[in-house]
Amino acid sequence: MNLSRNHKRHQRKHAADAGVDADTLQRLLGEQLTALPFSVPEAAAVRFVQFVLLLHKWNGVYNLTSVRDVKLMLTRHILDSIVIHPFLQGQQILDVGSGAGLPGIPLAILNPQLHFTLLDSNNKKTRFIQQAVTEMGLENVSVVTDRVEAFQSEQRFDTVTARAYSAIENLIAGVQHLLSEDAVILAMKGTYPLAELESIPQGFRIDRVEPLQVPGMDAERHLVIITATA
Repeated sequence: MNLSRNHKRHQRKHAADAGVDADTLQRLLGEQLTALPFSVPEAAAVRFVQFVLLLHKWNGVYNLTSVRDVKLMLTRHILDSIVIHPFLQGQQILDVGSGAGLPGIPLAILNPQLHFTLLDSNNKKTRFIQQAVTEMGLENVSVVTDRVEAFQSEQRFDTVTARAYSAIENLIAGVQHLLSEDAVILAMKGTYPLAELESIPQGFRIDRVEPLQVPGMDAERHLVIITATA
């Protein structure tokens, strides 16, 4: 996962365009990563910065995120995505409503041995995701433009992730035709979603709700882990 000279040159240019120094971003991210309960390879950390700089570059064109400060993107987009890394299972991961590629791209960078399908119905956003995947050479990522209810795939998915998606009930209804036999659904939420937990469709159950600690963030984060009962 080492960056080529060409990639490094592009990274320095993107950092200059963002009004920051790439080495400063790398150092800041490195400090934050040490607070996670799992280790992150240095090569992955370099890729995280590369992705954030691409996100910042294209944000003005595609309006991908309300976060404009590239340093805040490290916390709110990279760390807030990879914090669910320990809960992934299986080889095939589906990221629903991926938006700007979150949490899919950071997780794909951290898990090159897994395959990630990033799904979103917004053409503008999937164009950015594909641009990032191509520019970063992420061979373990596929990008699909479709509504989850309409998405048909011969491949069944072992883990479904969703960040800032709609209600859990809607998420389950949308993905149930795409799940492998022992699949897990990981719904990322802010405050404890008590009302949503009372509307789980028949055939599924809440396995547990994990509080998440995101380095550098004071806001509440929870991960709802859902499995099939059958």
